[in-house]
Amino acid sequence: MLLDTLRKYKIILASGSPRRQQFFKDLKIPFEVRLKNVDEVYPENLKGKEISDYLAELKASPQKETLLANEILITSDTVVWHNNESLAKAANKDEAYEMLQKLSGDWHQVITSVCFTTSKKQKTVNHTTKVKFKELSDAEIWYYIENYKPFDKAGAYGIQEWIGLIAIEKIKGSYTNVVGLPTQLVYNYLEEITK
Repeated sequence: MLLDTLRKYKIILASGSPRRQQFFKDLKIPFEVRLKNVDEVYPENLKGKEISDYLAELKASPQKETLLANEILITSDTVVWHNNESLAKAANKDEAYEMLQKLSGDWHQVITSVCFTTSKKQKTVNHTTKVKFKELSDAEIWYYIENYKPFDKAGAYGIQEWIGLIAIEKIKGSYTNVVGLPTQLVYNYLEEITK
């Protein structure tokens, strides 16, 4: 079982996201948070999963050279992809409103890439979930923004919050991926590399 084999390793989670940290706690995987600042800029020609793959790998770069033999560094990035456009984190209320208006009544993709780095190798995996929003009224959008301030989330929403309860009509793929981490993918890959 994974939890037994992981005793030989130290998992380093390079993420300040409380949601990702909680998933590791829920999976019963012991981890240490080790953060390094990275300027999250990517080449303009990248699309969809290419963006999240690139950023997940970029977040690993400052720590790559200092990893010990028994350490596994995990970095990740989530992209909300809609109509050939990446909806990143909103800088303010108006940007959040604009994003939620775009998502209203339509499908979008939530793509999370997870990069596993050891002292010897690096591998990035990703998962895409399709999400359909109902038509949102202006009152619903503004209520959500004012009460939940979703400025730390790609696409300016958290599926686990009020808006997820009232607005998500359909979801195809992993739910945890939309929250911020495809937990099944992470668990399976950790099993694979620690055999």
